[in-house]
Amino acid sequence: MTYVFSLKFGLVSAVVAMCAMTVSAQVVSPQAPVQISAPAPAPASDLIREAAPLADDPKLEARLVDISQELRCLVCQNESLASSHAELADDLRREVRDLIRQGKTDQEVKDFLVARYGDFVLYRPEVKPLTWVLWFGPFLLLLVAAVLMGVYLRQRRQQVQPAPLSDADRARAQKILKA
Repeated sequence: MTYVFSLKFGLVSAVVAMCAMTVSAQVVSPQAPVQISAPAPAPASDLIREAAPLADDPKLEARLVDISQELRCLVCQNESLASSHAELADDLRREVRDLIRQGKTDQEVKDFLVARYGDFVLYRPEVKPLTWVLWFGPFLLLLVAAVLMGVYLRQRRQQVQPAPLSDADRARAQKILKA
């Protein structure tokens, strides 16, 4: 929903900016019509370019991708560091790349980032007393909800007692069932 809102807001901002440019151009010279032309298209050779590799070593990049898939983007929060396009994600990937170049192991890189940004940076935080609520909280809430539902249904069953049927009502029910 936030993405849709930001997309709509971005489109509205672009339209407002274009209208403001047109109005300001008309105010400056009301006699001359304003012509806004699109820039000339770039030659095909400029459009077909390969992205420059981020590191000279493809093994380093593969390791970076493996590590960054286990890390959370601190800006996007629901994306991995590997798939995020935020500027902070670029900075964190650069930092991870530098740590790998320094010879740090995957666990040392993760430990460094956890020490700096907290357990939130990990998609799968370790099970430790600080994260017990995160790991076991949903199951505990489900258990509490099941117990409360059981207590509620038991109380409700005790409150509603079936009314005893008279002989006439029982005969009428049997007649309806046979028909």
